[in-house]
Amino acid sequence: MAVEEGKAAPLFTLKDQTGGKVSLKDLRGQNVIVYFYPKDDTPGCTKQAIGFTALDKEFKKLNTLVLGVSPDDEASHDKFICKYNIPYTLLCDTDKKVMTKYGAYGEKMMYGKKTIGVIRSTVWVDEKGKVKRHWRRVPKAADHPQKVLEAIQAATD
Repeated sequence: MAVEEGKAAPLFTLKDQTGGKVSLKDLRGQNVIVYFYPKDDTPGCTKQAIGFTALDKEFKKLNTLVLGVSPDDEASHDKFICKYNIPYTLLCDTDKKVMTKYGAYGEKMMYGKKTIGVIRSTVWVDEKGKVKRHWRRVPKAADHPQKVLEAIQAATD
């Protein structure tokens, strides 16, 4: 099942930084931003996480939950959250099955070479569980959280 705007978002259940399970189907009734990133505590990923952290109150005002997803395990996520005071949940996709389902894992260009890995991308799932917007490739991690917020604000005006 590919991710298509206007269609139901692929369901998933993943462990969070505490080992608890988070299921997309349980989050109906609110907007959910699922952003996929390569690795905790690396320069681009940290800028993106800090960007979402800085806008956390704005997202909450818009009934929007932010979830970060990477192949890292619970211990790595917990350390990353503590180091940067990240207020939202980070999910573990160690086998990359959810990332693959969402088109966030596969072939990409890195420093001019083709490689296989995590594709930085974001999916906005609306209150009914449908894909409202899919940013398939995020070029500037630091600027992206603001663009996501602006998209949600524009939709609610």
